[in-house]
Amino acid sequence: MSEITRRQFPKTGARGVALVSIPLIFRANPLAAFTTPHGGYVTLSDMYNHFGVDENIIRNVIAAALERGGDYCDLFFQHAIYNSVALEDDLVNRAYSNVDFGVGIRVIEGDQTGYSFTEEITPSAMKLAAKTASNIASQSKNSAPAGFTLREAADYYPIETMWEEVRIDTKIPYLKTINENIKAADGRIIKARVSFSNESNYILIATSEGRLAYDFQPMTMLYSSCTAEQDGQRERNSFNLSGRYGIDFFTPQKIDYLASETVRRTVALFNAVKPEAGEMEVVLGAGNAGILLHEAIGHGMEADFNRKGESIFSDKINKPVAEKIVTIVDDATNPNVRGSINIDDEANPTEKTCLVEDGILRSYLHDRISAKFYGVKSTGSGRRQSFRYPPMPRMRNTYMLNGPHTKEEIIRSVKKGLYAEDFSNGEVHIGPGDFTFYVKSGNLIENGRLTRPVKDINIIGNGPNVLSKIVMVGNDLKLAEGGWTCGKNGQSIPVSQGLPTVKVSSITVGGVNS
Repeated sequence: MSEITRRQFPKTGARGVALVSIPLIFRANPLAAFTTPHGGYVTLSDMYNHFGVDENIIRNVIAAALERGGDYCDLFFQHAIYNSVALEDDLVNRAYSNVDFGVGIRVIEGDQTGYSFTEEITPSAMKLAAKTASNIASQSKNSAPAGFTLREAADYYPIETMWEEVRIDTKIPYLKTINENIKAADGRIIKARVSFSNESNYILIATSEGRLAYDFQPMTMLYSSCTAEQDGQRERNSFNLSGRYGIDFFTPQKIDYLASETVRRTVALFNAVKPEAGEMEVVLGAGNAGILLHEAIGHGMEADFNRKGESIFSDKINKPVAEKIVTIVDDATNPNVRGSINIDDEANPTEKTCLVEDGILRSYLHDRISAKFYGVKSTGSGRRQSFRYPPMPRMRNTYMLNGPHTKEEIIRSVKKGLYAEDFSNGEVHIGPGDFTFYVKSGNLIENGRLTRPVKDINIIGNGPNVLSKIVMVGNDLKLAEGGWTCGKNGQSIPVSQGLPTVKVSSITVGGVNS
């Protein structure tokens, strides 16, 4: 049995998993392994003991999965712990916890996938699931690997304190402080809601090619919303901060920022207007407006849509899709950002993938199946919601790199248009890239200046068309601060996105008389 190089746990700032060697007790009480003092180091033996398996058991399960044939098999072990607590009407009135534990077994033959999972990690249960997954195969019998090699990976989200060590009574003061700050910020606030959530995700992956990989993936979010009333008019808005952080991320400065930004976005709506409907210049604000890039463009660059000929980008590799000032990447290596991963869910090291370089489409996002189809290496983009699902090509942190312009220069260039700061409630048709997005926060641009806030408007367009109409790119790249979750084919995963300030020469705005 090979052994992982000994290294410090997240408690001291490095990647690892806090585990104990009591698998039977663990299966009865999954939290026990992570609330036990861990001593600071992890070995492969610890990981095996945690899930109640060893190299021989894994080899036997893989052998069972491949006994009917198949080109490839992998096992995806997962233990996820989620907790949340919420405050509303000045009272802590809701708390929720969930523990997920199991293994998913995948068999691939050609571009066909057989998949099964079990919440009972015993040799007999896993072999039964393996035989179910193997029903896809019809070739001659294949064999399990002779041994396994650990695939080392970088650590893009070290944390000081494991979330399992943070008690609920430690989180409640954060909720109360944010609630008090929101109420004190503006006399028009009549209601506030605050929630605190955190997750610890532990994964172990073994493949029929003899690869092993593991990861510990923390996640947290502080969310707040408020309702304000003025002369009988009520407005509501929200803001949140999220990422792969520990509790130390939430400093007093972050708490103050969360409360003040929630109030600012809400009370601004009292003076908001609806612009006239029609085609106009639109400036996308740095940061959260990158959701437009993610939804309307990024999905079309996921390789499964292109392999099946469903994406408008299917025949665009090495062809121009934007002006030369546009470069777009999908990056999993941003420290502590919500969509970052150390390894993907197929045991591949992750990377920064350049999708569009100087306006030329250079790459899709690949998992194992699409990489084999195109004859390229995986981009480390195979992701899944949980052990209950097979992986597929997914985005991580999708953003546009800085360009040559300043935000002020871009705003001054617009005589009459829209500044869109944040979006919500989007709808996208992946193949053609048609989209509709609700503008959550934004302003009119009149004679080169930001003026009145806007509300109750949509922008409507086509992603590839918008990409080709980007005429100015700012030098103020910002990644989204909030908790974005991407849905695709029934699976939801954490992602992020970003933009510098960007000017699009024309987008349809649905406003008055629309």
